[in-house]
Amino acid sequence: MDIASLVQQGQECGGVDPLALRQRLTALTAEQAVLMEQALALPEDTEKRAQGQAGEHLTKPPYGYMVSSADKKLWIVDEEAAAVVKRIFDLCIGGKGPMQIAKILKEDKVLTAKAHYAKKKGKALPENPYDWRDSTIVGILERMDYCGHTVNFKSYSKSHKLKKRIPTTKEQQAVFYNTHEAIVEDAVFERVQELRANKRRPTKADRQGLFSGLVYCADCGSKLHFATCKSFNGSQDHYRCAKYKSNTGSCTAHFIREEVLKQIVWGRIFDVTALFFDDIMAFHEMMYAQRSAETEKEMKRRKREVGQAKKRIVELDRIFKRIYEDDISGAISHDRFLKLSAEYEAEQRELEEKVKADQQEVDTYEQNKSDFDSFAAIIRKYVGIKELTPTIVNEFIKKIIVHAPEKVDGKRVQKVDIVFNFVGEINFLSVTQPKRQGA
Repeated sequence: MDIASLVQQGQECGGVDPLALRQRLTALTAEQAVLMEQALALPEDTEKRAQGQAGEHLTKPPYGYMVSSADKKLWIVDEEAAAVVKRIFDLCIGGKGPMQIAKILKEDKVLTAKAHYAKKKGKALPENPYDWRDSTIVGILERMDYCGHTVNFKSYSKSHKLKKRIPTTKEQQAVFYNTHEAIVEDAVFERVQELRANKRRPTKADRQGLFSGLVYCADCGSKLHFATCKSFNGSQDHYRCAKYKSNTGSCTAHFIREEVLKQIVWGRIFDVTALFFDDIMAFHEMMYAQRSAETEKEMKRRKREVGQAKKRIVELDRIFKRIYEDDISGAISHDRFLKLSAEYEAEQRELEEKVKADQQEVDTYEQNKSDFDSFAAIIRKYVGIKELTPTIVNEFIKKIIVHAPEKVDGKRVQKVDIVFNFVGEINFLSVTQPKRQGA
């Protein structure tokens, strides 16, 4: 029985026959055997897997994209749907959760994805064309494809006969960057994932803290919870450490009023913005050292070599499977097969190590460059802000660290560290807030 028959048998029986597979693998080295077992055990069709490894789309385009009429392998932006996708991400940045976003879209009579497709095809709209579900919103917010990247092998099936798809880990997925036009910027997508990891829920007083999910205790690392009640006016709302329980917990309160925190954060943003516009070069140098033209050229060369190496790695996988079939059919001698496979495996290992090292350097370089550019874009976007909004806070601030208050010359002094998105702490600013807070 040749390799094709083994695969066919596996498709018919829901898996490859272990005995037949073992008989064919006995002459291989341990590393070769593992490689072939993985290749034969894959639930997807070999051709489809090769397409996925080459960066081709394996699924239909998500809401917001459509297939190009000129190139069936290319996704292009569906402008009407893309505007809704952008709005969903903007609402999330603005502090809205999936259920709130779904409610807003429904109230504004925005067509659901199903209704949008029906309208485009000239078909009758579904019974509830504006009935957005929070699960749909979550699916959109978590989909990296909207950044212009292709993510393949996000799920798998244990058998061709089983319809259930099992999610894969991030390590098992294959991500190919900049394969189609982006609807959402990488920075926005990453910020949304961070915000969703720190979910905010309205209090019983139907108020939500402006900084909820962003404020942390400097001593124990726990979040500071937003505290309010219906009898409070805005000036009484405050934050306190999650591990403080009326002096019975494992940490002190680290109490700070929201109004005071607003003043601190607004002042810090104002100072950063002023420095940026006063001396952008000084600000730039503070974030990271200037890169030379030679470094830029070197990184472009490495990116090109990484792409070539990845293509060669995929090609070597196909070659190995081909010579294995030749070995089974007798087209080449077994000794020849072992020699060729050893050479190809050595080349593949060397390429994989090179890709890993070069990609890490390229990613670091690109991240440093994009971090400053992204932060600069936010500063330019919010010139002369008069008050803080959830959107401004979420775009500027990554984390706020509140220290325990101290007495200095009879005054209550509390240190607050501001960690900005993309650039972290900016240490040249004063971090002490001497203003006395009322009890």
